[in-house]
Amino acid sequence: MKPEVIKSIVDINRQFYQNFGDAFAATRRRIQPGVRSLLESLPSYGHWLDLGCGSATLALEWLKSKRTGSYTGLDFSEILLTEAMHTVRSIDLTADREVFFRQVDLSTPDWHQKLPRKYYDGIFCFAVMHHILGFQNRLNFIQQVRTLLPSGAIFAHSNWQFQNSPRLVARIQPWSSVGIDEQDLEAGDTLLDWRYQLPGQPEVIGIRYVHLFDKDELQRLAEQSDFAVIESFESDGEGGRLGLYQRWQAI
Repeated sequence: MKPEVIKSIVDINRQFYQNFGDAFAATRRRIQPGVRSLLESLPSYGHWLDLGCGSATLALEWLKSKRTGSYTGLDFSEILLTEAMHTVRSIDLTADREVFFRQVDLSTPDWHQKLPRKYYDGIFCFAVMHHILGFQNRLNFIQQVRTLLPSGAIFAHSNWQFQNSPRLVARIQPWSSVGIDEQDLEAGDTLLDWRYQLPGQPEVIGIRYVHLFDKDELQRLAEQSDFAVIESFESDGEGGRLGLYQRWQAI
């Protein structure tokens, strides 16, 4: 993929979260059913890393479930991390629980070198990988994740399945609207609008890049990164099919 195309699309998503971070966070303060299901299946103790932690929805659930060990959340959005830290400060932490947040751009090649621990018992990555542009970049990212996990550890993630919602399909925008030739993209690369309206205020519209994963691509990514896919299910949203969840185990 052409470097200038990658830069343009990365800038689209960065601009989206800078402009709509507060509004977007307001729509993501409820834990998704699929996330809760995966969390309930994991041990009560451990050191966990949350990639793309947003405003600490998962951190709050982790704390409420009385788990012990440590939780580390990474996100590039200063707006979302500020809200995350404010949320966690309202909770009394016992000596056997630690919570860390780091402002990190997951698209940089050294993001995995800026962490408080070298290894984790498991890594979460919910609704993040579908914003990573290009198969090779997604593979590099997952291989970096693998370096942080010992054999047997868990990588739990979800990816948007917007094709299962006629309402979301209707929001697909032509790439020509942002000056990008669709021939320069990979299968599944999609431009979607996002709409938000506060009471008594006009609707605001933003756009962002989303990659549509299928199970075949996820299987290839797992195999090329020394993971085994041990669980896969759909959950969330309209008809319980807007998120594809998978649990991978480090080989």
